[in-house]
Amino acid sequence: MENTTRVNIYIDGNNLYRGSKSFGYIINYKKFRGWLRQKYNINRAYIFIGFIQNRINFYAHLQNWGFDLIFKETIIADGLIKGNCDAELVLSVISDFYTKKFDVCYLLTGDGDFGCVISFLIQNNINVCVIAPNSLKCSFLLRNKNIEMVFLDNHYHKFLEKI
Repeated sequence: MENTTRVNIYIDGNNLYRGSKSFGYIINYKKFRGWLRQKYNINRAYIFIGFIQNRINFYAHLQNWGFDLIFKETIIADGLIKGNCDAELVLSVISDFYTKKFDVCYLLTGDGDFGCVISFLIQNNINVCVIAPNSLKCSFLLRNKNIEMVFLDNHYHKFLEKI
């Protein structure tokens, strides 16, 4: 019998990038997508990311490797590129919940701002798991939810390359 469970992951792109970089690695996204598919049977993998014009080739590669990209317009403030996608990620999860696009939901982030989404999913009997890029920088607001948590610290060697 074929497994018809729909499993989505919603990836805080900046949080993943910074989490892996703090360990001295860059992500091999092709290997990472394969790892997600194999380890968690992820059907849809959404990356929420700030749009930067000169990264179009990178975005095309991400799409070819099986990621769905959700962009946020970026601005430059104090010489830094800003494109926080938290609201887009929350809206996507809630919208997908109401349109029944998943049975199991993974959030890849260490940001406590997403605690409200986790609470919402728990209250609505959705199997939810947090995958945190860095165990040392994962918010207590996620850790205290009494859900499955995975820390990428021990998995980076499977899909990252040393800087």
